[in-house]
Amino acid sequence: LEEFTAPALIALRKDMTDMSATVSLLSRAIVADPPARTQDGGFIAAGFDEELDRLRSISADGKKWIAALEVKERQATGIHSLKIGYNSVFGYYIEVTKANAALVPDSYVRKQTLVNAERYINQELKEFEQTVLHAEEKIRGRENELFVALRESLLPDIPEIQHNAFRVAEIDATCALAEAAEKHAYVSPQIDDGDVIDIQDGRHPVVEAALKKEGFVPNDTLLDLRQNRLLVITGPNMAGKSTYIRQVALIVLLAQMGSFVPASRARIGVVDKIFTRIGASDSLVKGQSTFMVEMMETAQILTEATPRSLVILDEVGRGTSTFDGLSIAWAVAEYIHDFAGQGMRTLFATHYHQLTDLAASRTGAKNYNIAVKEWGEKIIFLRRIMEGGTSRSYGIEVARIAGVPADVIARAREILRNLEKGEFDEIGMPRIARGQNVRKPANPQLNLFAPSEDVVLEELRRLDVSSMTPLSALNKLNELKSKL
Repeated sequence: LEEFTAPALIALRKDMTDMSATVSLLSRAIVADPPARTQDGGFIAAGFDEELDRLRSISADGKKWIAALEVKERQATGIHSLKIGYNSVFGYYIEVTKANAALVPDSYVRKQTLVNAERYINQELKEFEQTVLHAEEKIRGRENELFVALRESLLPDIPEIQHNAFRVAEIDATCALAEAAEKHAYVSPQIDDGDVIDIQDGRHPVVEAALKKEGFVPNDTLLDLRQNRLLVITGPNMAGKSTYIRQVALIVLLAQMGSFVPASRARIGVVDKIFTRIGASDSLVKGQSTFMVEMMETAQILTEATPRSLVILDEVGRGTSTFDGLSIAWAVAEYIHDFAGQGMRTLFATHYHQLTDLAASRTGAKNYNIAVKEWGEKIIFLRRIMEGGTSRSYGIEVARIAGVPADVIARAREILRNLEKGEFDEIGMPRIARGQNVRKPANPQLNLFAPSEDVVLEELRRLDVSSMTPLSALNKLNELKSKL
């Protein structure tokens, strides 16, 4: 600590209380690597208490004493096969084979009879047994006594110990951040009261550290409360959308806690809160579905976030049907963009590529996508954030990479081609059931963003031709034709 030169660290060092006497006491009393529980024993250091050392000596020297007694008894009795042992049921014993039973002295007391031997005990071994067995019990008791006394002696020092612990923790965290900044080339961010978050070559600190062989692809970010308040980010799974939006949140968090940040340059307009809606999981204990949990988290963001907040949304609406999910995601995006006439600085990652149409009606919405390169039927993830939306999700290719069987992939491609061509059967259902007897739903859910042909078809289905005059039918036909 004496080597610190930074003013903040020097101030922390000077604020620490001298606890050398307490440290000396603990060093003498407790072993360097104590057990996790006091019940396990062995935590009081040797040399701290004479009585404890004496009891430990008795326990440790027991084997030597037994070996010496065994030699002594062999010489006294002339039984060279005599041996002394121990078991948990009968304790210590002197074992003599039945062939030597006549040589057993009268001072031996029989304890156990075996097939080929007899086991005895004499007064000397009995006294030793009492001493050794009680020594272990006394050792545990003495250690507990010393530990309780040690704790009581430290009670007056508790406030100073806790004070120093907080200072040491702050120094430890500061040193860890400094080491990470030096090792990974972090930079000092510019922090101000504005609304601009401008990050050049931003990186995810955890993912970057994990990618030891392949380098991390850095990306830029520009957020403000004007033309860049809502960034809609599209792209396939595994491309890096979640990593990108998380890294922005982490960079802002690191900057506001006083750390250097993983970027080549960063300007951070202070945020009052960081809200995230990431991941999907249900709550079985509370009886809440995945979608319910998602909506509760989204509701909290919409009610608690302010124009000074940073909002991170990942796949809002995916826990329900496509149309319901898209409708909710669209409405949430509009609400965030328009909030209080200023909006919120928001990163909105989604698979609903229809959300890219928001940029046409909301001046503060911008579209970005994770760049991919198509190579035949394969795709290569470039991990680069590019301006503009995407109209493809590449879900089938991701499924192929994940190991879905080739037959399933081939069938999925066939269905996708049918859907993209708008192939319908005679009752208006997609031809994906291969001749199965499917019925049209009584109340089909319309796509809010359906092409004009679908709108015209739906209106034609609703017409009651039998009640129309020839003239009104012609007028209606012209009206429908104008919609195509």
